[in-house]
Amino acid sequence: ILEVLARLWPDMPGTPRRLVLEIASGTGEHAVHFAGHLPHVDWQPSDLGADAIASVSAWRDEAGLANLRAPVELDVRAPQWPLDRASDLFCANMIHIAPWSCTLGLVAGATRLLDRGGLLVLYGPFAIDGQHTAPSNAAFDADLRRRDPSWGVRDLAEVSAVADAAGFTLRERVSMPANNLVVVFERR
Repeated sequence: ILEVLARLWPDMPGTPRRLVLEIASGTGEHAVHFAGHLPHVDWQPSDLGADAIASVSAWRDEAGLANLRAPVELDVRAPQWPLDRASDLFCANMIHIAPWSCTLGLVAGATRLLDRGGLLVLYGPFAIDGQHTAPSNAAFDADLRRRDPSWGVRDLAEVSAVADAAGFTLRERVSMPANNLVVVFERR
């Protein structure tokens, strides 16, 4: 994932610093890893719930990175988020472990926060044209839906249609290990 992000957000002298809002930061390990390797990017972690915020804070305190901001509590379905602007949004492993309304909220929030050219970067498993990309993804999808019928591996065409209707263009799709993808949408 880091290789893709470093290519999307290169360290170029003379360019303004980017503020990347990470949605659903979880424990905070991704935030520390990415912020540590992308010192030219200001990384804003977020999550829903006190336990996640406490974990991200602990990882942040231990890392001591100047470009890693304190986490904020954020529900992607809320009509207002704790930030008014960001350069880009990054979201790993959320849209399949959340109701579809969270995907809709994520895209709506990205529309509010990002200017033209801003990136919405998603990482995780996706189905392609209604088909899982591997038997392990089909089994994972079935397990998710057993745990909560509103969860599940999302079809990239459905996510892309929502993003397109909100003013985003699918810019890139990168195959990753373990049958995952990095999907990059750009704000028009």
